[in-house]
Amino acid sequence: MTYVLVLAAAWGVTTGLWMPRGPLTTTEALTSIAVSAAVGLAAGRLWRSRWTLLAAPAAFLVALELARIHVRGPSVDAPHASAFGFVALVAGRGVHGLLSVFPMLLFTVYGRGLGRRWKRIVTGVATAALVVLTALVAIPARTAPIPTGRGVAELTTVHGLNVMIRGVDPARPVLLFLPGAPGGSELGAMRKHLSALEEHFVVATLDRRGAGASYAALHGTVTMDDAIADTVAVTDYLRTRFHQEKIFLLGHSGGSLIGALTAHRHPERYRAYIGTGQAVDVEASDKLFYDDILSWARAGGRTELVRRLTEQGPPPWKDVYAYEPIMLNENAVYHQSTEFVIDVPEYTLLQRVHTLNAVLDTWTAYYPQIQDVDLRREVRSLAVPAYFVQGSDEMRGLAVLFDEWYATLEAPEKHLETFEGAGHRAMFEQPDRFVAFLASVSAG
Repeated sequence: MTYVLVLAAAWGVTTGLWMPRGPLTTTEALTSIAVSAAVGLAAGRLWRSRWTLLAAPAAFLVALELARIHVRGPSVDAPHASAFGFVALVAGRGVHGLLSVFPMLLFTVYGRGLGRRWKRIVTGVATAALVVLTALVAIPARTAPIPTGRGVAELTTVHGLNVMIRGVDPARPVLLFLPGAPGGSELGAMRKHLSALEEHFVVATLDRRGAGASYAALHGTVTMDDAIADTVAVTDYLRTRFHQEKIFLLGHSGGSLIGALTAHRHPERYRAYIGTGQAVDVEASDKLFYDDILSWARAGGRTELVRRLTEQGPPPWKDVYAYEPIMLNENAVYHQSTEFVIDVPEYTLLQRVHTLNAVLDTWTAYYPQIQDVDLRREVRSLAVPAYFVQGSDEMRGLAVLFDEWYATLEAPEKHLETFEGAGHRAMFEQPDRFVAFLASVSAG
């Protein structure tokens, strides 16, 4: 019995230190399945009691939780009674259990011996399920080749972060795209809506730290300086690889905050900065969102939402769950749409499953660190041309502050393009017009 507990606990500690948020990559998942199965088989053979089925997983889980107790984020914190909390529990501990406890239990049964016919049938079905799960998890992310054969099309790792690079001609200008929400990946949206950009640029779409295939790179807190350093590192890689002294920098929403600050601090690396759904001041925006959503809730008789918002008061708040009513209702209030395009081969099964958890965990690590950022104070001028694409139906919490900032921003060249009928995701809502505009910027 002692050997079983020590063995299972040792694997729990190893897992907690190595992959505290659970298996996030294909390698981690396959390793988890294989080692958990081996631990279960050994436990079953060392201690053939039926209590092994409870003792081994229990020792593993206790050791795992203790080993990762220093890690923060909804996927590892105590369960929370809310919609986001339920998703975090299922996609966090639930998926982790499926890839570790399930194979451990199954192979503990094998180690103890199958015995009766019903046990062999149940074990056989469970084994088939595990084989299917393993096969699905093992399917790698990939991106389709460029039909001409001359271009570049790949998923690569730069500075520990995932980058999708695509273009019909590697000699074309390079465009680095910084997606919006913390933990949000836009590889799918770029492939679905903006593949035409690849005719005009070598398009590098970054999975920012904590997002998509960069989820595993999330460690501790993430500051704005960290985000800028990541952007500069990827920029320098692209400049060197494609032999271009300067590249274009495109930022959307939260990524536009990083993009504007990066272009301001490191103008020698960029031909121009392009912002869309431009963010300016996170805390000020959130206060406008709060006021609008609270007014909407009162007007519509949504008493529970009114109660929750009133009790917690205006932002900033301490955790992501306090932002949940804002995140869940802002689309309805402003008639916007949120799109998670994950049905593309650029994502593995695990990346799709962890879509929301990546946002929640990264939001927790990053969002509190950027509450004092205000472009009206920090970026009064840019030393590079500045172009902006805004939807006419942009959310008030962003539009008001952008108008204030843009009116006083100084740049060698400054231009605002407004897409009528578009909202916060104008670049994806009207992709043809966006591509045409960026092509003109490149040509000009």
